[in-house]
Amino acid sequence: MNQFSLESDSSLSEESGAPEEEILESRQARVGIEQHGQRLDLALCALVPEFSRSYLQQLLALGAVQVNQRVAEKASLKVKAGDALVVEMRPTLQSQAFKPEALPIDVVYEDEHLLIVNKAPGMVVHPAPGNWSGTLLNALLARDPRAAHVPRAGIVHRLDKDTSGLMVVARDRATMDALVALIAARDVSRKYLALAHKPWLGAKTCSVNRPIGRDPRNRLKMAVVDLGLHAGKTAQTDFALLAGCDEGALVQCTLHTGRTHQIRVHMASIGHPLVADSVYGGHPAAGMQRQALHAFRLAFVHPMTGKSLEFHAPLPADMQAACEFWRLSYN
Repeated sequence: MNQFSLESDSSLSEESGAPEEEILESRQARVGIEQHGQRLDLALCALVPEFSRSYLQQLLALGAVQVNQRVAEKASLKVKAGDALVVEMRPTLQSQAFKPEALPIDVVYEDEHLLIVNKAPGMVVHPAPGNWSGTLLNALLARDPRAAHVPRAGIVHRLDKDTSGLMVVARDRATMDALVALIAARDVSRKYLALAHKPWLGAKTCSVNRPIGRDPRNRLKMAVVDLGLHAGKTAQTDFALLAGCDEGALVQCTLHTGRTHQIRVHMASIGHPLVADSVYGGHPAAGMQRQALHAFRLAFVHPMTGKSLEFHAPLPADMQAACEFWRLSYN
């Protein structure tokens, strides 16, 4: 046979040591001539097309796949025609991630097309390794049943876990596509407030136009790069000093592009890493334990109604306290 047959098999849960409810069924098949010599994960994809390759690879890593009655964990294993395959259909962490969770979120505006959310610091936007639950996406799924019918629950852009502030979320696919187009055309205005180390010297305003790509020395970080030598994308950020002292400065940041960690990288590149941003040279100060960055203003033309929208979110409590500690004030 060249297709999987379905068999409920609760005994598998006892043998694997997993709770019974975590294994819903087992699937069995024999590798056909057309799959002979293929990688195991590719053969599984061909035989079980309703499941993603990523999901099947996770099952392999969990030891949930057998080839000829032996557990096979390597996706690269080459299969042969006639090999007997058994797959335990277990829910993986990723497959369970897109579930509603009744989490508090601060919605500052809502209409039938979109939401404006003031994300709290510490909340992850999308489920990912290490954060499969407790995310903004989980909260949106619980808040609005319509979110389940929109890719990524309508999230069209993101903020880092420790960055607070305003985000726009679509409530239907047409609005999502229109918002993505607005962002790509740079027609969404995004301004941030950042608390940075070191006194601000020289002109009170500056524009940094430096490409950003993966740090060639540390692939887990981003960095200003030379496009002639390394992969990257153009990036531009405008900075304006709002208040300063001997310890640091409160700076307004305006994004013209939306690269990963753009403000953090550009601030570090001009000698002003963000307070408590240990990845890019900052350290805890003035009571701040998370990177001191807040998306305080969001403005765009509503893609469905044509109305001009503008929203502001005040500094969160920890950044307010840090400004007070350094005696920084701004209007």
